[in-house]
Amino acid sequence: MTDSASFTSLSHEGVLAVRGSDAKAFLQGQITCHLAYVNDQRSSLGARCTPKGRMLSSFRVLLENDGYLLAMEKEILIAQLAEMQKYAVFSKSKLSDDSAHWSRFGVYQGDAALSALGIDLPSEINSTVHHNHMIAVRVSADLTELWSKSDEGPCLRKRLLNLLPEAPLNTWQLGMIRSGIGHVSPATREQFIPQMLNLPALDAVSFKKGCYTGQEIVARMQYLGKLKRHMYRFQLAGNDIPEPGTALFSPVHSSAVGEVVSAARSEHGIELLATALDDAASDGRIYLDGNENNLLEQLSIPYSLDTEREILR
Repeated sequence: MTDSASFTSLSHEGVLAVRGSDAKAFLQGQITCHLAYVNDQRSSLGARCTPKGRMLSSFRVLLENDGYLLAMEKEILIAQLAEMQKYAVFSKSKLSDDSAHWSRFGVYQGDAALSALGIDLPSEINSTVHHNHMIAVRVSADLTELWSKSDEGPCLRKRLLNLLPEAPLNTWQLGMIRSGIGHVSPATREQFIPQMLNLPALDAVSFKKGCYTGQEIVARMQYLGKLKRHMYRFQLAGNDIPEPGTALFSPVHSSAVGEVVSAARSEHGIELLATALDDAASDGRIYLDGNENNLLEQLSIPYSLDTEREILR
């Protein structure tokens, strides 16, 4: 990633819509985040879990007219839509794949471009602004999502091209990694509980909202402090991007100590987010796929893991 501003099409993700008079109540019982905090001015990251607290999906959710939009990987969306529809039939809510109705762009260091589009987006993470048929979402200090209806997407792309160069998807993915935001992919479904991806630190898990699928396990891990695995950011020499789910090893343990969440090329090689046992991360000797030539260098993430603060939400 260079230091110059740019934008990227987020066509690798789809949009799941939940609408109807019971949409909020239905989703509250399905996902980890608290929809009381999701409104026209704020979106949220979130996850949906199995009864055992294992993540089936991760997403960004925002309010739009009479319902909610959840952006997630397209392959994950197909499975989630089918699973959630089994429960939606018992409520006045309707689920649909609205991917074809939206064009979404990721903007890197693009506040000046947003201003040129008439968007004044607050700096607070997850801030959301609706303006002139567009929705802007503050993802991190450097990253913003820009949504428009699909029929206006080509026009918005042209306007962005007049303001910013277009960058490959890798640029956005690297920005997400540097922001410490991981996600569930098809290869890692049911592998993580939300704390393993640091979701409480990202305000993507509420411990005050009440019951949702998997809530008992997630809460127990938080309050009893039994989890010994979290997500870390690493750097690796080379050009081959490891696939999600690739195992990490360390001499501290005789078996795998974690797995890759996401990875992207950088100017120094490869950067990745991966879960790892905390004692192995502290030791510092973690190798990709058990190859001692693939030593991972730990890098910082832009937030702290503070259990006491996290449980207040």
